[in-house]
Amino acid sequence: MPRRLPTVSDVAELAGVSRQTVSNVLNSPAIVREPTRERVEAAIAELGYRPHASARRLRTQRASTIAVRLDPFAGGISGAVLDRFLHALVERGEQRGLSVMLYTAADAEDEIRQFRRLADGAAVDAFVLASTYHGDPRTEWLIEHGQAFVTFGRPWGIADLADPKHFWVDVDGRVGVREAVEQLRSRGARAVGFIGWPSGSGTGDERRAGWVEAMRAAGFDSERLATMGAAAPEGVASGREAALRLLAAEPRIDALVAASDTLALGALIATGGRLPVVGFDNTPVAEAVGFSSVDQRVDEVAAAALDLLEAVGRAESAGAEGHRLIAPRVIMREHGPVLDLVR
Repeated sequence: MPRRLPTVSDVAELAGVSRQTVSNVLNSPAIVREPTRERVEAAIAELGYRPHASARRLRTQRASTIAVRLDPFAGGISGAVLDRFLHALVERGEQRGLSVMLYTAADAEDEIRQFRRLADGAAVDAFVLASTYHGDPRTEWLIEHGQAFVTFGRPWGIADLADPKHFWVDVDGRVGVREAVEQLRSRGARAVGFIGWPSGSGTGDERRAGWVEAMRAAGFDSERLATMGAAAPEGVASGREAALRLLAAEPRIDALVAASDTLALGALIATGGRLPVVGFDNTPVAEAVGFSSVDQRVDEVAAAALDLLEAVGRAESAGAEGHRLIAPRVIMREHGPVLDLVR
């Protein structure tokens, strides 16, 4: 059985310091007190720990390759955002002299195996992850093994969102949905309903929170809002069924906001286009059919991810500089004639 390679955590435990202190000794030794630095260096020597060179190459702008997972083709609407993000990352990376290596993985465990393979072979300098979730084991593995990475998606479930070990960029779904509701109300709608995903999804919960904020600001109390929101799994048929249930329970609803364009399309089919509907993601389907949607500005997300990668390992990048929250924009459209095709 191959011998397990020592990790940053092993060094920290032996030296009696935090993992961040070990990182500082490796990347910014001048900021660490000499006795502490000597203790960490002794632990590194005793364990035979070999830090990866990726963060150093990134800081000196000599990084060449970034690894990104290519998700399995699932069809439908929802994968369009990650496709656009990947395209923007490749395009903007080329402008900075970086190349993007694609890999596939069936699940998180398989993706960690890919991390190990790519890291052991020194094939990449950094990783970009997408679709983070509560208790995501991928980020823990990357931190534990001293790999440079940034995520498209915040570290859900972690109290300290400014953790200097986890660099991330995300889109502020709460703000996007809140502005969508405000735009609908400014155009005459009063009772704006919401169709989201079942609770427990960090992204979905944030988007629902934006709807709640906007509607409470408009004078709707919690009891009334309980009848104006519905949850459904991702899918056009699910969105249609949720909209029908919602409108049957609360016929005074005169507009809808959905957590995704997939659910929004289902709501449009359910209402026959009679009510204004705003989706989320501004997919090609939203543009083709002609319904409103919240645009995630993935070009800005990709640029921010690359900026953060260049900051990985710098002590001064801890805190606010270690993450970016991008404000989305609401694209309002009138339902076009293509809507007749989906009725």
